[in-house]
Amino acid sequence: MELVLERAADLQRSIEAIAVLIDEAEFLADEKGLTLKATDPSQISMVDFLLEKKAFKKFDVKQGTRIGLDLDYLRQIMSRAKAGDQLTIGLADNDNRLHVRFKGIGTRNFQVPLIDISSAELPNPKIEFDAVVKLKAPVLQDALKDASLISSHVSIGVAKDRFFVKADSSKGNLHNETEKDKKNLVELNASKEVSSMFPLDYLQDMLKAASSETVVELKLKNNAPVELNYQIGDAQITYLLAPRIESE
Repeated sequence: MELVLERAADLQRSIEAIAVLIDEAEFLADEKGLTLKATDPSQISMVDFLLEKKAFKKFDVKQGTRIGLDLDYLRQIMSRAKAGDQLTIGLADNDNRLHVRFKGIGTRNFQVPLIDISSAELPNPKIEFDAVVKLKAPVLQDALKDASLISSHVSIGVAKDRFFVKADSSKGNLHNETEKDKKNLVELNASKEVSSMFPLDYLQDMLKAASSETVVELKLKNNAPVELNYQIGDAQITYLLAPRIESE
């Protein structure tokens, strides 16, 4: 197997986006491209990653190849990529290491040990969402920072053509609303008003790899998992996060 990417930074940011929640996981290289689907240790969130075959300068995979890795260590290796570096990742026959090469001003080669990960195929949850919101990442990132002053949990939802973030505790409360516009809240479609509560730190982690120009898509339903996704270069990262169901 040999995969070549012109911009190492795309995969670098993608690994950061995955490793913020997942400790160990298995990539799959096949006719689709490079994919990964895994749950975090607490099993309240899931990451679904896809970097399509067409994004690669070279994509040489004879058959579906599974690559089990310590993602935190891979993140550390990928952090050594410099702006403009080309990335090559490969596997040699009968080798238990992933070969990582950065080529820029010079050439640097790393070898990352493979690990055996036995995991069942994760199904895609079938949820009929009632609201879809697309907004610039800083809008949500700032709202979550505000909420962190109040509580460790946050309610997000849609009401009256507005997207909102709420937090309540003995410290007080926050109610942040954003109206639809072309610059910040670029799309809002809802068949009904929706609201669900989530652990705030998970949402913040999911947005760490998003840039100031990233458009984040949220799919919402009352008391159901939220789907949060965005592009990182040519890669697509999708998260699912289970809600906190408040007792009556």
